[in-house]
Amino acid sequence: MTTSKRTTRPRRIAIVTGTRAEYGLLRSTMEAIARRKNLQLQLVVTGMHLLKQFGQTYKEIVKDGWLIDVKVPMQRGDDSPGDQAMGLSRGIAGISKFFIASKTDIVVVLGDRIEAMAGAIAAVTTGRKLAHIHGGDVAPGDFDDAIRHAITKLAHIHFPATQSSAKRIISMGEDASQVHCVGAPGLDDLRLLKKSLRKMKDKSNRALIVQHPTGRSADTEFRVMHMILGAVSQAGLDRTIILPNTDRGHSGIQRAIDRHVKSSRKGEALVYASLPRNDFLKALIQADILVGNSSCGIIEAPFACTPSVNVGSRQQGRDRAGNRVLDCRESKSDVSASIKRAITMRQINKENALYGSKAVGPKIAAILSRIPLSS
Repeated sequence: MTTSKRTTRPRRIAIVTGTRAEYGLLRSTMEAIARRKNLQLQLVVTGMHLLKQFGQTYKEIVKDGWLIDVKVPMQRGDDSPGDQAMGLSRGIAGISKFFIASKTDIVVVLGDRIEAMAGAIAAVTTGRKLAHIHGGDVAPGDFDDAIRHAITKLAHIHFPATQSSAKRIISMGEDASQVHCVGAPGLDDLRLLKKSLRKMKDKSNRALIVQHPTGRSADTEFRVMHMILGAVSQAGLDRTIILPNTDRGHSGIQRAIDRHVKSSRKGEALVYASLPRNDFLKALIQADILVGNSSCGIIEAPFACTPSVNVGSRQQGRDRAGNRVLDCRESKSDVSASIKRAITMRQINKENALYGSKAVGPKIAAILSRIPLSS
């Protein structure tokens, strides 16, 4: 008498990504999931990845060799007050259909944007396990902060980047056994890239500028971005400028960039709708300073040994990795003074391990491979 072995199918892990930056942070986790025989990666692409005016960055995902399982249009990118709300509803509907049809087991989202919220709501309402990366952070300068905490309360598994974020999640009433302080996955690629580059800091005389809207009017965002660009220019630095995300007010930032480029000499101001992850990290490593309000200035820049000037309150409350993050108000005098100080700190070549010192993607994949699927 012979008996057949019972085979268990791989767990289906859906990664939801809606922005170029978020994809870069998730990439090492995707690679680690794909390497595990007991896990099957599903890739849900949505948000600004699909918008032409934001670079159609889904093409970078394909170029990297990934199979996109589904594309779910959300925002239209027109900067109207209702675009985010309508986009959220479209995202929930489309992503839910995919989870049901594809029999997804676990959904992984990162951070605090509406694309992550759409994936989170779709996951819990269709009965999937939800894992949340970078929960517990605090950045009350934007409405994304409330979204992040809402996703935390929806999630079953938590992957905070720092010990303080982990404690915050537990204080919110989440099960401590489901809170795994793994570090920031966005440092995985940066860690490898730094090892591969022999010459870390050539004198570039260039600033990397990444400024996102905070939900204010386009005119307000225009004035702030116009001021930042002027301060960097007056400091004698060339500019590498990355276009903003799709949040309300982005058209004002784009308008300020367009005006600045027209008034700059050729080669002084280089503008990119998006950069492939490795190209962006190389630009970060080689830059004299980073200026703007992106979380990259708080997490990746210190690890890349690049001083950052954090403008405004968007990242207020987020854990600072050392004293090379210079916070300043949205005034030209404050920004200019911080730029001058940051330039003098450029040569300090010391990493900060606040956001982790070892590869994070494999840690996340290992935990996803063994957590119970039944509650």
